[in-house]
Amino acid sequence: MKASELRALPVNELEAKMKDLKEEYLRLRCGHVSSQLADVVMIKKTRRNIARLNTVLTEIHTQQSLLEG
Repeated sequence: MKASELRALPVNELEAKMKDLKEEYLRLRCGHVSSQLADVVMIKKTRRNIARLNTVLTEIHTQQSLLEG
């Protein structure tokens, strides 16, 4: 998931995607703790996707607040 792809999506879809990623991150962490997770790199990728999505949401909210004045 690239930031340029995320910028093209509407805000409500981005927020839904954020919720899904946070749930997946929690599931991956629980799986890692209980030694059921085979691919620990997925934790890192999910965490970075959350950060990327959070950055795009912050950019959008900042632009909206500047336009509102």
